[in-house]
Amino acid sequence: MVKALLFDVQGTAMDFHSTVCGEAQRISAGRHPGVDWPDMVRRWRASYFAALEAAQTTHQGWVSVHSVYRDALDTVLDECDITGFTDAEREELTLAWQRLTPWPDVVAGLTRLKSRFTLATLSNADVAAVVNISKRAGLPWDTIFAAEMAGVFKPDPAIYRMAATYLGLDGTDIMMVAAHKYDLRAAARLGFHTAFVARPLEFGAGGDVDVHYSDEFDINAADFLDLAQQLGC
Repeated sequence: MVKALLFDVQGTAMDFHSTVCGEAQRISAGRHPGVDWPDMVRRWRASYFAALEAAQTTHQGWVSVHSVYRDALDTVLDECDITGFTDAEREELTLAWQRLTPWPDVVAGLTRLKSRFTLATLSNADVAAVVNISKRAGLPWDTIFAAEMAGVFKPDPAIYRMAATYLGLDGTDIMMVAAHKYDLRAAARLGFHTAFVARPLEFGAGGDVDVHYSDEFDINAADFLDLAQQLGC
């Protein structure tokens, strides 16, 4: 019987692409009229994932996600031939990942789900980032778990086991909710229930994202409100 729901944050609960694109345009202040900001943000997100994968492969230990984004930004700006951002502006833009806007269904969906389940995050973002994102957006979690607490990144099994331990529950009592199938598959291997939430605009209009439902997951949902309805909330 499912007692708790664990949620991925960036991408699943939050619309990072629109938020970060908007912040890039704001900070640029019209200095780069020809820049394809959606492409830049997609490249930035891809560089972040590549850095996390490299950290896991080399077993280099915990790396601050904020520092990963900050280092990746310098590389991406160079690749896109975007000049003129000061160090202070680069730091401000990196902090946009902590000012994300939730998808329209998220707050209402979580509020309904909270009437029946314990709600927690399970994010690769730093603890401080998840706190800042959640407080700013008014997300009604019962508690916050992040990769930093386990010293590893998803999909390492240790992060899922860490959350189960803190909740005092078996994997069979927990459902992982994510828009990313690798996250759900990792949780499923430990006996967790799984709910796939499709976010077709995760990478903006025209972005390459897998939104196909699959029987391998216990639930496939269009958004958090649909998830709440399917779970009887």
